[in-house]
Amino acid sequence: MSTGNKNRKKPLDRIDRQIIALLQEDGRIPNTEIAKQVGVSEATVRSRVNRLIREEFVQIVAVSDPIKLGFGIVGTLRIQVDVSKTEHVTRELEKLKPIWFIVNTTGGTDIVTEFITKSLDDLNELIFNQINRIDGIKGTETNIFLKYVKRRYDWGTALDD
Repeated sequence: MSTGNKNRKKPLDRIDRQIIALLQEDGRIPNTEIAKQVGVSEATVRSRVNRLIREEFVQIVAVSDPIKLGFGIVGTLRIQVDVSKTEHVTRELEKLKPIWFIVNTTGGTDIVTEFITKSLDDLNELIFNQINRIDGIKGTETNIFLKYVKRRYDWGTALDD
């Protein structure tokens, strides 16, 4: 019997979904409290959380407010690229520290990123001296966030009953 595909992700079951929902509400909730609410052992919770992290179903991080942390400019960059160079552009964007989020999209924009910079000068440097020099970029559109109105991360899973 072959154990050939160890990288294959096990589908999420009801317990996994309950654990994810609790972590989305409070990423610092103790495993013992999760175990009590879900009705399983603490060891089960610990192994499941480790698997969910390892298989990239979840990340457990402190979600911070970049504006309160001193970043003066926060926003999105919508980037049009030569489609044959999308992978190259994405790899180059990943190297830029101010960019913390990158997705490939459909529609008039090929890539959407989110960025944080300390100042307009830093944003100018990012756009004109770093991003626009990447081979394959045809154009960019910048949107600056003025205020966070809603930021929630407790959406559960699409597999919920």
